[in-house]
Amino acid sequence: MIPDAVMLSYDEPLADKLHARLQRVLGVQAKRLHGVRGMRRAYQLSAELVDREVFFLADGDFVIATEFDITAVEPLADDVSMRVWRARNPLNGLIYGYGGLKLIRRSALRDLGHAIDVLAALPGRVDFTSEIAGTTRCNQSPYHAWKAAFRECAMLARGSEYGMSDQGKADRITAWKGCDRGDFAQYAVSGAREGVAFAADFARCPHEFDQLNDPDWLQARFMAAHGEQAVVG
Repeated sequence: MIPDAVMLSYDEPLADKLHARLQRVLGVQAKRLHGVRGMRRAYQLSAELVDREVFFLADGDFVIATEFDITAVEPLADDVSMRVWRARNPLNGLIYGYGGLKLIRRSALRDLGHAIDVLAALPGRVDFTSEIAGTTRCNQSPYHAWKAAFRECAMLARGSEYGMSDQGKADRITAWKGCDRGDFAQYAVSGAREGVAFAADFARCPHEFDQLNDPDWLQARFMAAHGEQAVVG
């Protein structure tokens, strides 16, 4: 049985086009949840849009590869809550689960625990596949490039909630801090450095760290530090 699909978007400039592409490549009608404030709430609401227990979940900046074959997807094992396909990052050349396509259980989202990296709180096991499903276009504007690096590096510096090794975390932070390709790479470099500094200051302050999932707080922080430069270019 072919799973349902949902795109979860907030303010990504290319979300409409990427939603259409997702539907075309998967060959199914992908539902869309847009503009919901709070990542935890948005993920849980996505579970209420689908009719089947297992569904594909894509971010609003995910560019699915045209060669992705939905008919070759294996069912989730009984103890697996989510499978994550890897995505290419246009800013730093990394290829890992960040921004990748997910196959997820509706029941797991309904029983979601608490974590800063929201889906790390799913009950059950997460399966990280070595296959690449597409590209994460996280650099659609200066703000989006900065936000991607800021959030990811803050969470990596605090400690991966998926159990990544210390060396793995350090290597990824180094790559984010060295972003040297793609649109708005300089904003990603700033975001990475600021994210590491934020983790150093607030890693032990859960309330402060949870701000990483508040889009208004993130936008205000970006504008305070980079807004004028971003507008002027």
